[in-house]
Amino acid sequence: MAINPKKHKMPTQEPQVRAHNFNEVALGYTAQIAVEEAKRCLNCKNKPCVSGCPVNVNIPDFITKIKEGDFEGAYSVINKTSSLPAVCGRVCPQETQCESKCTLGIKFEPVGIGRLERFAADWHNEHTKDKAQIPPSNGHRVAVVGSGPSGLTCAGDLAKKGYKVTVYEALHTAGGVLVYGIPEFRLPKAIVAKEVETLKELGVDIEPNVIIGKTLTIDELFEMGYEAVFVGSGAGLPNFMNIPGEAYKGVYSANEFLTRSNLMKAYLDDPQTPIMKGGKVAVVGGGNVAMDAARTALRLGAEKVYIVYRRSMDELPARREEVEHAQEEGIDFRILCNPVEILGYNNESDPRDPKNGFVKGIRCIKMELGEPDASGRRRPVAVAGSEFDLDVDVVIMSIGTSPNPLIKSTTKGLEVNRWGGIIVNEDGLTSREGVYAGGDAVTGAATVISAMGAGKTAAKAIDEYLSKM
Repeated sequence: MAINPKKHKMPTQEPQVRAHNFNEVALGYTAQIAVEEAKRCLNCKNKPCVSGCPVNVNIPDFITKIKEGDFEGAYSVINKTSSLPAVCGRVCPQETQCESKCTLGIKFEPVGIGRLERFAADWHNEHTKDKAQIPPSNGHRVAVVGSGPSGLTCAGDLAKKGYKVTVYEALHTAGGVLVYGIPEFRLPKAIVAKEVETLKELGVDIEPNVIIGKTLTIDELFEMGYEAVFVGSGAGLPNFMNIPGEAYKGVYSANEFLTRSNLMKAYLDDPQTPIMKGGKVAVVGGGNVAMDAARTALRLGAEKVYIVYRRSMDELPARREEVEHAQEEGIDFRILCNPVEILGYNNESDPRDPKNGFVKGIRCIKMELGEPDASGRRRPVAVAGSEFDLDVDVVIMSIGTSPNPLIKSTTKGLEVNRWGGIIVNEDGLTSREGVYAGGDAVTGAATVISAMGAGKTAAKAIDEYLSKM
């Protein structure tokens, strides 16, 4: 039978419809489409796709199960190594990981691995009501700091081995960046809640509203009887450009903007924490978070949304799929541009205080690409005399984040690098005995699946460490 050269298209909402609602954009494969896509898999003996997966999902095996119509069996294969399959199927950059290793991709489009993973997870969540069983206790206790992808993965892997795990989360809802950072239209909160509930069924305790470094310190966690601690506190400290006008009202970090929308319900008709209704918005940056912020602003009623990015479209770090969705929805990409000043006007009631000013525009300068920099991308160089203004009411800075220094400043002997990332060895062990770390708290902002891989690595190391005690 001839192989379809292209992966089956993902059904989506129409752009003109989805741009005005927060419902999930991608609708998911039907069973028929999933089976047909699974038939494209060559089932290679050496399984090159697995080497591209940070959590080592046995990809050919779960795809074979789908091909056979055994959808629950497919989920079981994935669940052996991944604690968050419904999440990964939606937000992981499979095109640069597992799918980039797909043998079929040498000649044709690779198998839609991520889409099939999402299908298997969604089928399980819809059709299976059985609760996970708590494994027999091994008598050991572990604390996990942060309930993002690295923390949840570490907690899940340890719980399956019989550890009593408590996850401490600073916010009121578990999920970390999965709930405060990624919008509903890309990752529904109910999906994350279901994954968290599965971990609770395994015996994992979630303690929200606990800020490690304030409410409790890592030293106090050990005093409470925990024998090891995993730090997966993420990188929630936003970066700014330090250009004139960043103190004006209407300038947000992408973190604040998305958190208000996702967790504080700024999307309601009468929100308690309003962001904007109408107006024009400029989002500075070109990553996935910038796409999320721009598309969220559109759904919050912006009449015009710009992406301002200093390199070309070829260098945009965001996933191609997210860029294409943003373009389809009408986001205006101003590439090879860089902000130099945020323009504003003062509040007449107190013209002396610049913090009482409001955004009225953003001044940019045109850029051109020079020689490659350390990242391998061509360095953007300003074009003299090319400044121009964009008329906007809101500016969202999405130029990266850094790890919060709170844990470092309250934990003796914990070494960090010059960017504030916690220094670990290949097993995730920090400079403190019994303290492990992973995810964005170590690397700075990265992908969900890489954070999960770090949590998995640390869980294995913690198990080996405590097994010797």
